[in-house]
Amino acid sequence: MTAPAGLLLWRVTLAWQRVMRAALEPHDLTHAQFVLLVSTQWLGAHEDMPTQQRIAEHAGTDAMMTGQVLRRLAARQLVSRIPDAKDPRTPRIALTETGRNLLADALADVETTDAEFFAALGQDREVFLRGLAALRDDHGV
Repeated sequence: MTAPAGLLLWRVTLAWQRVMRAALEPHDLTHAQFVLLVSTQWLGAHEDMPTQQRIAEHAGTDAMMTGQVLRRLAARQLVSRIPDAKDPRTPRIALTETGRNLLADALADVETTDAEFFAALGQDREVFLRGLAALRDDHGV
């Protein structure tokens, strides 16, 4: 008998998180830090320098947690927090050169690890991705 879908999803999610933590450990990044760096990079390439609120929306993360993580990344000089000219209380976020370099290295490891993790799906990978996208869209995630 197959386990319930929710239990399978939970266990697979935990396994995926473990391999992501291992892939990011050599870069001294948490998964949340990595996601926020990627979101900052993507948004910076597609629109004006994003605010931390915009980064939180893009990443699907809590705004308060996003601010805390971005402050830690700024302390490590991986991002710059630049006051907005119209509202100095609203920082604009940009990757530093150090942040771009670290992210490039981490991204290569994450992409390799992700491909290896999902390789077990074989030709069913696209069906799996469509299923996840349908769940995301149906539940407004």
